[in-house]
Amino acid sequence: MHGAAARVSPTETAFAARRTQWDFDAIGQWANGAESAQHIQWVRSLWDKIEPQLQGSAYVNHLSQDDKPEKIRASYGSNYARLREIKRTYDPNNLFRLNANIAP
Repeated sequence: MHGAAARVSPTETAFAARRTQWDFDAIGQWANGAESAQHIQWVRSLWDKIEPQLQGSAYVNHLSQDDKPEKIRASYGSNYARLREIKRTYDPNNLFRLNANIAP
């Protein structure tokens, strides 16, 4: 990631990782639903081996609801506290929580 994304200040949007960097994905795809458990386990196993070499944060669109709260906070960087205040104001009951949640 570079170019226009890196020219915007990290505090101007929710996305704080506005610096030149790499983005890494581990994606598995399969056609036979009966094989889901096997393929999901393979991707998770690969990720468990790779993740310790990464920075402990992620592109926010790649976060999932089972990511640890520490990773979610790190991914929003210095914007996390501001986003939490917004969430507290507009979603105090945490209706929008089926994501990588920022708790109010």
